[in-house]
Amino acid sequence: MFKNYLTVALRNLSKNKIYPTINIAGLAMGIAAFLFILEYVSLEKSVNQFHAKLPNLARMMCQNAQGENWPQVEPGWADIAKSRLPEIKSYCRFVDGIAQGVVQNQLKNLSFREQNVGYVEGNFFEFFSFPLVAGQAKDLNQPDAAFISASMAKKYFGEESPLEQTLKLNNQFGNHVYVVKGVYEDMGDNSDIRFDMVFSLETLKNKENLNGNSWAELSNLDNQYINMLFELSPNTNLKALEKKLTALRREIQSEQDATVFRVQPLAEVHLAKSAQDDLQHTGSRRYVLMLMGIAFLILLIAWFNYINLNTANSIKRANEVGVRRAIGASQQNLLGLFLVESVLVNLSAFVLAIVLVVLLQPLFNQLFEKTLSLQTLFLNPVWALGVGLLLLSSIVSGVYIALVLARFKPVDTLKGKLSKTSSGVFLRKSLVVIQFSISVALIISTMLVFKQLKFMQHADLGFDSQQLVTIPGPQLNLDETYKQRRAAYQDEIAQQSFVEGFCTSGSGPGRGYNFATEGFSSPKSKKGTENQSFAFAIIGENYLPTFKIPLKAGRNFTALETDVEWNNNDKVILNEKAAKALGFEDVKDALTNKIKWDERYLQVIGVVKDYHHEGLQKSIGPIIFYPAQVNDLTLKLSTDNLPAKLAKLEKIYKKYFLGNPFEYLFVDELFNKQYKAEAQFGKIFSAASILAILIACMGLFGLTVFTVESRTKEIGIRKVLGASVGSISSLLTKDFLKLVFVAIVIASPIAYYFMTQWLADFAYRTPVQWWVFALAGGLALLLAFVTIGFQSVKAALANPVESLRSE
Repeated sequence: MFKNYLTVALRNLSKNKIYPTINIAGLAMGIAAFLFILEYVSLEKSVNQFHAKLPNLARMMCQNAQGENWPQVEPGWADIAKSRLPEIKSYCRFVDGIAQGVVQNQLKNLSFREQNVGYVEGNFFEFFSFPLVAGQAKDLNQPDAAFISASMAKKYFGEESPLEQTLKLNNQFGNHVYVVKGVYEDMGDNSDIRFDMVFSLETLKNKENLNGNSWAELSNLDNQYINMLFELSPNTNLKALEKKLTALRREIQSEQDATVFRVQPLAEVHLAKSAQDDLQHTGSRRYVLMLMGIAFLILLIAWFNYINLNTANSIKRANEVGVRRAIGASQQNLLGLFLVESVLVNLSAFVLAIVLVVLLQPLFNQLFEKTLSLQTLFLNPVWALGVGLLLLSSIVSGVYIALVLARFKPVDTLKGKLSKTSSGVFLRKSLVVIQFSISVALIISTMLVFKQLKFMQHADLGFDSQQLVTIPGPQLNLDETYKQRRAAYQDEIAQQSFVEGFCTSGSGPGRGYNFATEGFSSPKSKKGTENQSFAFAIIGENYLPTFKIPLKAGRNFTALETDVEWNNNDKVILNEKAAKALGFEDVKDALTNKIKWDERYLQVIGVVKDYHHEGLQKSIGPIIFYPAQVNDLTLKLSTDNLPAKLAKLEKIYKKYFLGNPFEYLFVDELFNKQYKAEAQFGKIFSAASILAILIACMGLFGLTVFTVESRTKEIGIRKVLGASVGSISSLLTKDFLKLVFVAIVIASPIAYYFMTQWLADFAYRTPVQWWVFALAGGLALLLAFVTIGFQSVKAALANPVESLRSE
């Protein structure tokens, strides 16, 4: 019986190729898009889940009175919490930003500036489950020990074994030689913690290795800079633990601020709400849910196409059903036949979808900037839910079509009564409206995402970012001759005709701040503002003119005032937000008052106009500018023949700072990197919109073909009676265009609601204007018209004699 079903099904599918082709192509594209996004979601949900101790791992965070969270805490709390709270079995601390510097293999004369390096607790590889390639996890417990990733081992040592060889780390803690004790597999996309190299935190327990940075002492309770995770006893009550930790803070530092401690399970870190996290690869639960929603909507459009075309085609097959029933075929026989046809179509679509995924995987990986494959699906049980949804959709749609066909009554089918029923027409129209509603909503969303991105990229930032290049300062050979070499280097830079100006700074727009701190007040400070956090930017005297940041009041720093070491000055400049935060409603009032920072008093000599130091996702915050000698240089260059100029700058740099790697960063590109997530989001919405409208138009094309076929004789009679090509084309297109117009009306308020919710996350955002909806609707109508118009004009131009010959 099955062989007979298969033979008949193949014959029916090959008889009229247009409907099966559209069905298979539409389903394949929908399934492929679903699988692509399911890969990404599976990876996101698998992040951090591989650690053996995961159920009992949690990180400690801080929370202020306004409910803002951050993961950096004072390092001294680790030993206190472990000794006082029995539910804490062990702890592990790590920090990345302060470790960045130049790493050398002195034997091979190799040096590179490394960003993804960190200081970690000696038990790091025992606490976490990062696989080791060589070495013993316990070897990191000793001072001067380093573990490096497999890729770094190849970078610095080639094919040699790196074990027991040395690397020299040059950073703010001086120049220190470490012995490589282990190699680990590269920390990949399935981890929020991602280091290329780790250096034992035990080294910094020796105060001589701090290079005067007393703030980094591991016993201090004053400086928040380290990440701290606990291994807890099973079934620990986290809320109760938070209260105990906060009580310890109040007991030991009763004079301190209103900060409380929070405890967050590591399993929840990746997809939790942002906590101003310094983990580089923190994800977004809402982003994942939105992607799943988009994947489901595209799949829905594909299934609707399948149902729509098959229910439409069912009228053409009604006579076949009537004949089969008349000669003795049971409803079960017909159901089996049509189910076999449905399985063949769905199976073909699945196979084609897999082929599409394999072929387009590199492009998709580039879009998401992840390393994904079909194997990624199995990293998390979410794959079972996704594949189950695909199978269920296939079965439901197949059974529905089979039931529609199998339930036809032979008497009605043979008398042609089915062509006059309206229930099928209403279903098809409803599905077309839903398909185009989804497509138009995605188009509107895409346009608004790119509109917001363009708004951020072209907004007035309050400073000039054009033609600015930042060159990180040297970190090797900072001996007693360094100051003289630095001065000579800057003098030679100034002499270059293509350098229009330059400045020194420890931070800059798009590069973050040197640090953030609190404890500031003024005679005009309002009550309750004691815990206000201020960003600190260390700058040279030419910072403001180089970036063209205007002063609102007062003056700039002088060269003499900036020619000092850090923390050896009593003069500062504020931005407008900082002045207001300190109680100065008129910025000029700030110039006649000193501000207090803990026990020190600082003179405000100037107030600059607010500018965007960070991306437009964030509001402009209070900034305090502090003068000091710093090594990073930002240059204003003329634009012609830029490669030659950069080569000249590299030659000058290496002349004075031999052995230091030369690097440069374009300020405008660096600033726009902060919009990477929005740019990626826009690309995904674009791809989804194109795919959705393409699948919807394919379905519309199929329905148009069906309509033309079912009205062939009517068209022929109209032409014989004198109807024009235009009137016949209008007759065939207007009903479909009405459906698309209804879809636009439905989609617009839905898209408006969801996109205003998305835009609400931006401190500065583009207005949602009416023309976006009009343009998206017009585009949908145009695409629908082109899709329908081709078949309509073709039918209108057909010879009526051919269509009426059989009458």
